[in-house]
Amino acid sequence: MLVSQNGWGVSYTSTEICAFRGSTVDINCSYTYTSILNLRDTTVQETFWFNKESNGIHVDLRTDPEYSGRVENLCGNNKCTLRISNLRERDSAVYKFMFTTNQPTGSFTGSAGVTLSVTDPQLQVHVRRSTANPSSTWTELTCHSRCQLPDHLSYVWYNNNKPVGRKKYFHLRHFNAEDRYHCAIEGQERFTSPTLYAPKPPSVSVSPSGEIMEGSSVTLTCSSDANPAANYTWYKRSGDKKVECLSEETQFVLCSIRSSDSGEYFCTAENELGRSSANISITVTYAPKPPSVSVSPSGEIMEGSSVTLTCSSDANPAANYTWYKEDEDSPTASGQIFTITDITAEHGGKYQCEAQNTHGRSKATLHLTVGAGKSLIIMNIIRLTLVVVLVPVLVWTLWTRMKKTLSLKSEVNEAVEMIESHNCPEYENVAAAAQTEDTEEQEDLV
Repeated sequence: MLVSQNGWGVSYTSTEICAFRGSTVDINCSYTYTSILNLRDTTVQETFWFNKESNGIHVDLRTDPEYSGRVENLCGNNKCTLRISNLRERDSAVYKFMFTTNQPTGSFTGSAGVTLSVTDPQLQVHVRRSTANPSSTWTELTCHSRCQLPDHLSYVWYNNNKPVGRKKYFHLRHFNAEDRYHCAIEGQERFTSPTLYAPKPPSVSVSPSGEIMEGSSVTLTCSSDANPAANYTWYKRSGDKKVECLSEETQFVLCSIRSSDSGEYFCTAENELGRSSANISITVTYAPKPPSVSVSPSGEIMEGSSVTLTCSSDANPAANYTWYKEDEDSPTASGQIFTITDITAEHGGKYQCEAQNTHGRSKATLHLTVGAGKSLIIMNIIRLTLVVVLVPVLVWTLWTRMKKTLSLKSEVNEAVEMIESHNCPEYENVAAAAQTEDTEEQEDLV
């Protein structure tokens, strides 16, 4: 309150007031003066409010065309109220009160004045979740305005554009994903707060788009329509493994991406009212890894049998396979599986498998050793049979015949001795015949 030395003064209830465009505001003050001055009773002759001067003269707002029909000066008991209705933003100004009396120097102005700011309500809703119990779903919504709300006004709450209460605080037990809340000032429903709602299903994208090459840099982006603004978390799921948290930003960058980074990624958008998620699959392309080669059946490979060579390489896109034999320029076969039927010794040697796709190639080698076939085994069996069975038989046959020859020879000798002892011609003939037969047998043996 500004008071002069002689007891004259003006006091304002508030020095700063914020009001809404289109509303009505009251600016209040009280004033004092001495009842007797210079032996003369003081009488108040005029009271008015002004916010501008013209040639040193204070302009009564009631005479200002800009305020025509919108201002009232309500005074009584040394108190005055300036009421301005249908406020406009250009009404923002410093307003002062002045009163005049019958005294020669009896005018007084409250020089400090009241600063009026006219604006839209600019309502905001603050959201607070219960933290006492982690499983609690209790949520408190609070409506706030840029200007202090006059005592005679209150807030109105809406759920999906339907009024559900008139109070500054609004409590929710449960918040459904489809619910949308906002607040307004009673009587000023055209001014509403932004609408609150849980995050909508996020939009996820990968950059650069198109084919993702191993070694390149990839950025995953997640965005969701939500109020309050959503917080984002990126996760990756790999097979049956647990979900792995990767980032808590709207973007997740994979530098020098690897083939193992292929998989399903999903983003969760969450605010105080709920959460929503969406996923995206990443496929990384890469040149063939060093192939794995095998031969079936395993073990010794015999002539005449069939053999299957298999080549396998990790590649994306899938690799094409070509088989080469050492010292041969032209491919021996194509395809992941190479089968050789009725194999011979000439099929032995080194074989090279080449896996190739649009991003590169890789090679691996195996050695094929071919053993003796069935025909050679049969010949060896026959030879062994001849040695083991026929040779002893032949030896026994020769021994038997020799034994028989020796026996006959002994008998002939005995007969000759008898003939000589008896000098008998018949015995001589018999002996000669026996000796002739013995000679023939010996010739046969020879």
